[in-house]
Amino acid sequence: MPIRLDAASRTHVGFVRRRNEDSLYQGKWLYAVADGLGGHVAGDIASATAINALRAYDQLVEPEDLAHAMGEAINAASGALRRKIRAEHELSGMGTTVVAMLRAETTAVVGNVGDSRAYLMRDVASPRSTLLRLTEDHIYQHLVAGARTVPDLPEKLTRFLDGRPDGRSPDLTPVHLAPGDRVLLCSDGLSSYVPQQSVQAALNSGGSADSVADQLVSLALEQGGQDNITVIVVDVHLVNGAGR
Repeated sequence: MPIRLDAASRTHVGFVRRRNEDSLYQGKWLYAVADGLGGHVAGDIASATAINALRAYDQLVEPEDLAHAMGEAINAASGALRRKIRAEHELSGMGTTVVAMLRAETTAVVGNVGDSRAYLMRDVASPRSTLLRLTEDHIYQHLVAGARTVPDLPEKLTRFLDGRPDGRSPDLTPVHLAPGDRVLLCSDGLSSYVPQQSVQAALNSGGSADSVADQLVSLALEQGGQDNITVIVVDVHLVNGAGR
């Protein structure tokens, strides 16, 4: 079934941070968001370095090779960070999250390291619409008896890219794309501040990818814009005339 993808991307520094430590890539086969770690050295350099390494993987591969290619891409991003730190020692300690989707026609693989997320909305603007979260946040939550979190203690990332090979492997999730699907890749500047039901309502609107991307950024800013905000919205359409 021939499909085409329409995509829109937005990034905003927000109202609190002094610089934007998010980076993104919107290509033909590859879409990616990286979020430099706040409080670390040169988060903006880390996210840009990772995205620049991922760009080389924006190419068509066989569907059965997608998972391998995505794993290689994220490993290449980690290697690029390692080389950057070796060349510029003052950057030691920088790190970034990554979420990316690589696709070959109707088959795709999502890879993620950290807490940047991917969502899939099926049957957009339909009574049958459903929202699926494709990624799991790699965070540690402080727990007490009864599996309740300890209040006022920050969550900690358990996995992210910082150039070290140990424990930085991505989660890889296969996805089948169909007409009527809408994919969202985002940094936690959206997902940590905007309630999921609001994200779902925006994704389920009948608007274009461009208008939905604008709406999602606006929702995060309305919550105070406490972090950098980055979104990529990807719509899947049936190619005109297909199936006739």
